Amino acid sequence: MKLLTKVPAAAMLWVLLLTGCHPDKLNVDISDIETKPVEVMRFEKELFALNYQDFDKQSAELKSRYGNWYEYYLYSFLVKNGSSDTGYKKAVMNFVTDRNVSDCYKEVEKVFPSQALDELEPEFNNCMKRFHYHFPKKRLPEKLITCVSGWNYAFAYAEGNMTVALDMYLGDTSRFYGMLRYPRYMTRKMNSEYILPDIARGGMLTEFDNSEASGTLLDHIIFYGKIYYAVKALLPEAADSVVIGYTDPQMDYCKRYEKNLWGYFAEKNRLYDTNLDALRELTSEGPFTGAISKECPPRIGMWVGWQIVNSYMSNNPDVSLSQLMDEKDAKLILNKSRYRP
Repeated sequence: MKLLTKVPAAAMLWVLLLTGCHPDKLNVDISDIETKPVEVMRFEKELFALNYQDFDKQSAELKSRYGNWYEYYLYSFLVKNGSSDTGYKKAVMNFVTDRNVSDCYKEVEKVFPSQALDELEPEFNNCMKRFHYHFPKKRLPEKLITCVSGWNYAFAYAEGNMTVALDMYLGDTSRFYGMLRYPRYMTRKMNSEYILPDIARGGMLTEFDNSEASGTLLDHIIFYGKIYYAVKALLPEAADSVVIGYTDPQMDYCKRYEKNLWGYFAEKNRLYDTNLDALRELTSEGPFTGAISKECPPRIGMWVGWQIVNSYMSNNPDVSLSQLMDEKDAKLILNKSRYRP
């Protein structure tokens, strides 16, 4: 039986004062936020309906419906000069009639029927409402366009629209990923639960690039720490493991050895290292971070950066998410974070 202990009124008031001074920045009220619902467009359905006989008419309709985005789709991987290219028709029809690509499209139809995206739509719109709450002056995308990219990319932000290539989210056991010999550390994240986190991360990377970073390890891990913090703000119900793309055992490793990991980064002035090889070892994708151990998750520097940013935002309650993203001084964030695992 659980015993209930009566809390003195003075103590309860103190608790309320503390929580009132430190509001949860990742749990904002969006009930009164009004944004235009994002239109979901299934471009892959229209693309794979093309045929040789009616190609000119059908492609003209695609250009009219999708505008400049259609040109982006074409020149990003299909045909260099888009619809004006002399090889335009041949390139498009070769793509949609390719056996592997057309089989993949059929698999997309099975995994992502209309109902699946209907269920995703309200979550995506809530994500956009939170983005508008935190960044009211930023432009919101008008459309979420799904496509088949022939495994060229998973996400793109182009011509004011969000693009998701559904062929990159067919599930970790998809035969196409085996055919392409994708490693396990990649395929386990190629399923539908990663669509929204990928969209949120991709959108934040588009809005806040890393071009001004001075090139130290600290600059890089704080930048990505801010990105993951922002993704969590946009998708507060997403598990941390999904936000950063770790397995549960990898998350357990990070929590168990957080103090040791911080010691590794803090010693020998590593945080101010500008050696590109060292940066890549600690921030690159892979099965693990070999510089530390085979049990250590990849991109461990980014995880540590995320913890520093979490500490910074917790210890600086007056700093908004917008102010965090605009702050370029990684050393200032570290110092004010008082991060001590």
